[in-house]
Amino acid sequence: MFAIFLVTGLLSGFLAGLLGVGGGIVNVPALDYAFSGTPHSIHSAVATSLAVISFTSFLSLRIHNRKQAVRWDVFRSITPGILAGTFAGSQIAIHLPSHLLRICFALFAMAAATRMFHGPSMRASGRAPGPVGMTAAGILIGAVSALVGIGGGSLTVPFLSWCGLPMIEAIGTSAAVGFPISFAATLQYAAQDFGVSSLKELHLGLIHLPALALIVCGSLISVPFGARLAHRLPVPLLRRIFAILLALVGAKMLLSSVTLPSFS
Repeated sequence: MFAIFLVTGLLSGFLAGLLGVGGGIVNVPALDYAFSGTPHSIHSAVATSLAVISFTSFLSLRIHNRKQAVRWDVFRSITPGILAGTFAGSQIAIHLPSHLLRICFALFAMAAATRMFHGPSMRASGRAPGPVGMTAAGILIGAVSALVGIGGGSLTVPFLSWCGLPMIEAIGTSAAVGFPISFAATLQYAAQDFGVSSLKELHLGLIHLPALALIVCGSLISVPFGARLAHRLPVPLLRRIFAILLALVGAKMLLSSVTLPSFS
């Protein structure tokens, strides 16, 4: 099992560097598979994924901030909604039956795959909405992210681009936003105890600690390799191939959840 965690970290880090995809898209299905046979495996997968992202997003935030790519004014305006949405999404996920949580992730994965395959379709509006609009957007981004175990980049970057931010600032600010999402959700999941394993010393609430450590280590090792290859390989083609694989993973999770629901 521990080998799966390290390979997952290496793969998610490599894809993050190569294609810019968030780790949660890779981590959640891999961890759900690794935890299969234990109660609430999908809940633990979502929780552990967000714990991983709390580390990686903080490191990414520091890098982007050094390059002056973080719009802190936008960060401050969207964060109240982000925190409210993260709390709501975490609570919904914690109380959802396992098969419904898998369905939520599967639908999100297939939607993300569709967008990745076709590319961005939103035109920039040229300006950000007012405080109410930013709060509403933050609530939606935080809720979905905490529910399915992602850092929110697949939602935040398109929204900030639509608001008129240059892509480099949208990515940098999204990295900053990913930290309060993942950290706030991690705190809530860490406080839960569903009896996820008889080896409770391996868990902090719903978070599997060995998986957290190994995935973070693997990601940090492989991100630079993916980033280097991004300048040498046909990235648009690779994004489409990964989108197809992601859609297949989502479809498999959806089919298994609908035909063989688990009420654990």
